Amino acid sequence: MSRYEQREDEVRRMLESPRPQVPGDLAARAVERGTRLLNRDRAVRRAGWVLLVVAVIAFAVWASVVRPWEVPPAGTTPPLEGF
Repeated sequence: MSRYEQREDEVRRMLESPRPQVPGDLAARAVERGTRLLNRDRAVRRAGWVLLVVAVIAFAVWASVVRPWEVPPAGTTPPLEGF
């Protein structure tokens, strides 16, 4: 018997056996769980956007205060030669 025939026999046995009982409130529970998952995903997405906006604002404030693009003032004076 080939592997294909074994699988076919197994599927036939499964289909001929009595089917398990499905709870009556299964659809309602599935809808409830799906709604919870959608709400959680929406909350995570919103929190991510809020965090991104806060990070951009914090960076803009830091950059306007520190001004990293400017050359820092020299701590010492250059040596005087030929004077």
